Amino acid sequence: MATIAENIVQTLAANGIQRIWGVPGDSLNAVTDAVRRQKDIEWMLTRHEEEAAFAAAGEAALTGELAVCAGSCGPGNMHLINGLYDAHRSRVPVLAIAAHIPTEEIGSQYFQETRPTELFRDCAVFCEMVLSPEQMPRLLEIAMRTAIEKQGVAVLVLTGDTASQDAVSDRVPEVRRSTPVTVPSPAELQEAADTLNSCGNVTILAGGGVEGAREEVLALADALGAPIVHALRGKEFIEWDNPFDVGMTGLLGFASGYRAMESCDALLMLGTDFPYQQFYPEKAKILQIDIRGEQLGRRAPLTQGMVGGVRETAAALLPLLERKQDRTHLEKSLDHYRRTRAQLDDLEKQGPGPIHPQHLTHLIDELADEDAVFLPDVGTPVIWASRHLQIGPRRRLIGSFWHGTMAAATPLGLGAQAVDRKRQVVVLAGDGGLAMMLGELLTAVQHKLPLKIVVFNNAALSFVEVEMKAAGIVNFGTGLENPDFGAVAQAVGMHGESVSRPEDLEGALRRAFAHDGPALVSVAVDRQELSMPPKIDAKQATGFALYALRTVIAGNGRELIDLAKANARQLL
Repeated sequence: MATIAENIVQTLAANGIQRIWGVPGDSLNAVTDAVRRQKDIEWMLTRHEEEAAFAAAGEAALTGELAVCAGSCGPGNMHLINGLYDAHRSRVPVLAIAAHIPTEEIGSQYFQETRPTELFRDCAVFCEMVLSPEQMPRLLEIAMRTAIEKQGVAVLVLTGDTASQDAVSDRVPEVRRSTPVTVPSPAELQEAADTLNSCGNVTILAGGGVEGAREEVLALADALGAPIVHALRGKEFIEWDNPFDVGMTGLLGFASGYRAMESCDALLMLGTDFPYQQFYPEKAKILQIDIRGEQLGRRAPLTQGMVGGVRETAAALLPLLERKQDRTHLEKSLDHYRRTRAQLDDLEKQGPGPIHPQHLTHLIDELADEDAVFLPDVGTPVIWASRHLQIGPRRRLIGSFWHGTMAAATPLGLGAQAVDRKRQVVVLAGDGGLAMMLGELLTAVQHKLPLKIVVFNNAALSFVEVEMKAAGIVNFGTGLENPDFGAVAQAVGMHGESVSRPEDLEGALRRAFAHDGPALVSVAVDRQELSMPPKIDAKQATGFALYALRTVIAGNGRELIDLAKANARQLL
């Protein structure tokens, strides 16, 4: 009879799991030894368990299938938490095996003792402890099924001594995801159609839930004469080749998306939980369609909420709509978008002086493959990515867009790259984020993952500085004394370059992208480049004025001159 650990590994292999990300430890010995003897699963050693959890999340985000990570007892599995929170909030299926101290020592304040079921419960859809062989493989099957069906994190807590015991059952369950079709009732659909038919100006707000529903959403927009505004997680599914697209809204968006929502009589929310209440229209009727009923009305008061998949609900709603003959709202929104897009495209042009981050992002976009996977770090890289990357039908855009954690992009990229080593995976890393977890570079080299990392090196936590300016606070504690990241990459065995002159940039990117292995290019970008939100309220304007005054009083007037020079293109 196999051991519990062997049965776990056999079950994972039978369900298509190809790798487990983690750091070994004595409480995990039975599991890692079972992996050693199972030829279908690769042990992906990382330098930190947080990195392992993020890598599993990146793998799951790219494939939509279950991915696995593991950590040893106490501090080992606690390090998983941040990456698991990210997977949980991004709604990707991840199974975490959290080892625990010996069973007989639980509750005795033993060495490295924690309470993992309590620690992980807030970032998991399932979290239970295996204390006897009789619970297995049933608990594993429940954990896997819950992660897959709820698209979230399942944590299986396993003591080392239990893992090494003989299994009572050698059953190897296989778990397949169900594919239900969910639509609102006919009465609800008719009510929604009546509301939309009676309203003059309709705008659609599309989120990540429009994945797989592209044609149905475009048909709705055509019938309603509705511009489509997208949230960040909807960008990769709805923006490209879309005659109704008017850009993003929110803190990362730009003016045309904001105006299209502000000026509508009815807002139709499709598969989005867009969190920023200040960007919702104040007087419009709001209808929301989401497969998760608990999200309805969470962000703004609703005229009507409906539970359903976007694709099937849009298809059922379309025949009930009267095609709008007046296209004025759509035409005005598209015209505003064209003008806004032209202004953004202008910012991509490199003039004299420091390298503009918009120009760097534009070059990445031009030089990357048509099926590239992009992973921008939280902070200014995600702003430039959302505004200046063109995500076509074969490209992907993955990131910590809900949990919003620094240092996520590179380990997420490791997971995505492990899925397909021939597919180009490009990380847009912040210098602060990259420095948080430099061990990721060692992981890429050890596993020969040909990840491409472009560092937006402005020697600062620049997004924090923008937030400080908007709040009227003098920048403090945000400067970074960085190493030469290109030389660091070379030292660990990667292709590495550092660029500070615009004329050297394209060549460096081309060499890195062509390199057969992991590569890093560190680019010195303008620290003072501002990322203007589409809506600047009186409080923010006052904040900038106070920042300017306090900066002068603090004796840092030169910073204001640099700020004005760097952003003259945006302000004039």
